[in-house]
Amino acid sequence: MRFPTLVLSLICMVFTAGAASAEKRVAFVVGNGSYKNVAALPNPPIDSKSMAAALRNIGFDVVEGTNLTRDKMTEKLLDFGKKAQGADVALFFYAGHGIAIGGTNYLLPIDADIKSEMDVKLGAAINIDLTLDQTMGDAKVKLVFLDACRDNPFAAKIKSNSATRSVSVQTGLAEMKSGEGTLIAFATGPGQTALDGKEGANSPFTRALLANVTQPGVEIQQAMTKVRAQVNEETNKGQLPWGHTNLIGTVYLNGAPAPGTAVAPAAVAAAPGSDVELEFWRSIKDSNKPEELNAYVSSYPNGQFKSLALARIASLESKPNDATRNLSAGIDPATFKDEANQTTEDQVGLDKGQRRDVQRRLNGLGFDTKVTGSFDAATRAVITRWQAARGYPKSGYLNKLQHKALLSEIVAAAPTASSSDEERPARRRASGGGGQQQAQPHQPQPQRQHSGGGGPDPAGAGRFIGGVVGGMLR
Repeated sequence: MRFPTLVLSLICMVFTAGAASAEKRVAFVVGNGSYKNVAALPNPPIDSKSMAAALRNIGFDVVEGTNLTRDKMTEKLLDFGKKAQGADVALFFYAGHGIAIGGTNYLLPIDADIKSEMDVKLGAAINIDLTLDQTMGDAKVKLVFLDACRDNPFAAKIKSNSATRSVSVQTGLAEMKSGEGTLIAFATGPGQTALDGKEGANSPFTRALLANVTQPGVEIQQAMTKVRAQVNEETNKGQLPWGHTNLIGTVYLNGAPAPGTAVAPAAVAAAPGSDVELEFWRSIKDSNKPEELNAYVSSYPNGQFKSLALARIASLESKPNDATRNLSAGIDPATFKDEANQTTEDQVGLDKGQRRDVQRRLNGLGFDTKVTGSFDAATRAVITRWQAARGYPKSGYLNKLQHKALLSEIVAAAPTASSSDEERPARRRASGGGGQQQAQPHQPQPQRQHSGGGGPDPAGAGRFIGGVVGGMLR
């Protein structure tokens, strides 16, 4: 009697797999970081590449882009809007800068140059509400993930150039309501800011999404509960993702569990050995940017090329800076294993003058930072790059051994306490710092700012193209 039962089970599995493969699932995944008029964000392109790979691995048709201008973002949105018509699931993921003005949220292309509220209304930024309505309105299930909850980089300009004091320019993104069949998730709560994470890795929010939403047999709302818990724990309760859900059924991104089947407690974000992994590796294997190789390791923690990626990362980070010589001479070997933190840095007892000296020395070694005497987020990022280049544990903080090692390095030019110190990073070549990617050092270190069913409409494409372009100009 068990044989007929087995055959029946196999038949059911075949029909279930056929139904899943017949689903039309489309995703828009974009990460903007190389901003031209405000400080760059190092991690959004890494976040988007990791997310795109994970979604392709579970059957999504992904419209992907990184570091897009307004025109390029419009092209990608047009493509996504056409593909998403009548989709069973449409997913929208954006990492990068976003702003909220007058209670309306906008995404920022990398060429955005916003000096006033009028610039936004004339299309310098992309209205999120209009964009989601125009691109995803026909999809049965709409999932929106916005890892864009950072400080508004244009807030001061908008306020100072506003014709009225009543203009509302807020921190983070404004609250959004979801329509039927929609889930909207922000990296943190409305009006709050979120962390970008360590340079060269995923942000806490994206890392939690990758670890949970694509797990086999996990319903999306259960996955988001796990996402909130993971981010909250990882940031020591400093960041709690927020969302608004109006789904009217259960949604599984990686297959519903069979009746009576226990769900595995953990799963990697993307399965190794797939064609997607191979294509991902081919696209970055010759890269000289550690952050792109780190994106592969994040997406495929058990990938077949992981050892090669890690070896290449180590090689890139260990290359000596052209402006330094004899880096390891006379340095205590413990420097390379003793990790630094706020406590160890406090023990060094650096006063403001000594902190300025550290910043000047970093500049002299090619690691550009503003000389202020204060170790802000921008300086922490530069210290982290210096540590990575020297092979020290990366933390952004100093200890006595690392401080001693820094003082022992021979810089290209002796540091001086002139008023030009603050200006030097802005004049230094963008390729400085041992070939590492440089943000605009004179800018403050940024934080990133913070959707029904129905079949395809024969006239939908025409309405969409006119609607999304017109919506961006309102």
